[in-house]
Amino acid sequence: MHFLVTGHTGFKGSWLTLMLTAGGHTVSGYSLDPEPGSLFERVGVPAFLNSDIRGDIRDFDFLASAFAGIRPDAVFHLAAQPLVRESYASPRLTVETNVIGTMNVIDAARGVDSVAGMVVVTTDKVYRNVNQVAGYVEGDSLGGHDPYSASKAMADILTQSWISSFPGFPISIARAGNVIGGGDFCKDRLVPDLMAGFASGSVVPLRYPAAVRPWQHVLDCLNGYTLLMDRTLAGSLPFVDWNFGPGPESFKTVEQIADLAASLWGADAQWKDVSGGHPHEAGLLALDATRARTELGWGDKLDFSTAVKWTVDWYQKATAGENPLTLTQKQISDFQDLETT
Repeated sequence: MHFLVTGHTGFKGSWLTLMLTAGGHTVSGYSLDPEPGSLFERVGVPAFLNSDIRGDIRDFDFLASAFAGIRPDAVFHLAAQPLVRESYASPRLTVETNVIGTMNVIDAARGVDSVAGMVVVTTDKVYRNVNQVAGYVEGDSLGGHDPYSASKAMADILTQSWISSFPGFPISIARAGNVIGGGDFCKDRLVPDLMAGFASGSVVPLRYPAAVRPWQHVLDCLNGYTLLMDRTLAGSLPFVDWNFGPGPESFKTVEQIADLAASLWGADAQWKDVSGGHPHEAGLLALDATRARTELGWGDKLDFSTAVKWTVDWYQKATAGENPLTLTQKQISDFQDLETT
């Protein structure tokens, strides 16, 4: 099977590429250039790619030409402007990338007769957040307080509309929340900030220590995406939208994950509370993944503590000089050997 991954230079995209190739698949990618020092660069993802195309998903003509040249069997659409704080600084770019870009990817994929289906990745932040304790289910209302969340909700609704308007081309929507794992070096994300600060001996400032998130390892999230793709291609799905989030035992505050990560890192790792005066971010946001568990047989293999341990272990060993590719491939292999909990 030949998969095309948009956003393959990003954190999730890099892990997904290595996960798919470890499973014997061919992978091509379409994305902007990676950020300097990214996981993509550190593990040498280009060596695993059939085609490595750099382009903007807002450029439909170039995108469609790339799809036609690659002729994949299926498409994972991950490319996005993924940062809440960046969306306040660049709202137009965020909307154009996440909404028009998603439409372009779907249209380009539909125009290539080799493509048998696709999975469009949105986010847990598509839901209209009312800080409810119970996780949001797929039928709950969509919304979006900040430009990022609104743009992803628009992309989600657009995809649903496309599925209804142009039947015959299988598309599924995957929604997931906060993922953690080794090799995330993106700015303004909790774990990368913690790991960088601990490694340098700095005290890490936390903007929202009381915020609750459903923390999940990136491999559990991607395992959901790949299971969804398998079923999408098989044409046996009763729903188009799917949540992939951990159970309530993984709903932890930012303070709790910071404390656990600091204790695992050791060496006087510390953080400090700098809450107040920052742009809005959700205080509580969680998903109910009952649909994926019952219909797809999906479930997390790593509980919260293990997910954090695997993450800290990756960063500590990489900081100590171990090969990031070897670390990543070993965790993929170890993960595949685990049973779903």
